[in-house]
Amino acid sequence: MNIISRLISKIIQFFLGSEYERRSSAMAKDKESGVYVGETATKARNFEDDYHAATTMLKMRMDRSFPDNFHARLGSGKNSPYDYGEDRAIAVDITSTAIAMALRNGATVRQAAEAGAASVGI
Repeated sequence: MNIISRLISKIIQFFLGSEYERRSSAMAKDKESGVYVGETATKARNFEDDYHAATTMLKMRMDRSFPDNFHARLGSGKNSPYDYGEDRAIAVDITSTAIAMALRNGATVRQAAEAGAASVGI
């Protein structure tokens, strides 16, 4: 009897364990891509945590549109470098204000991040 119950518990653990592993790896992939933030996306905790979560969600999109201290050529035949530092600083100020205003008006973290992105056109 003891052996049968142990065998049944191992089988259950095998099937449920693989489901939990898939779910946790999917959440990890979502978090790395900036999609999953945890419970803050649907439930407000406090302003600072929500603000931090919204800026984290928006960071990868900001990096693509406004590289940090990145000099690039403006065209294929031109040699003039372009400094994105000032553009990024202005964009960070605008998105920070938009995120803070959205959170103060009761938006969720995801809505605040989208408001920040929309404020600079990304």
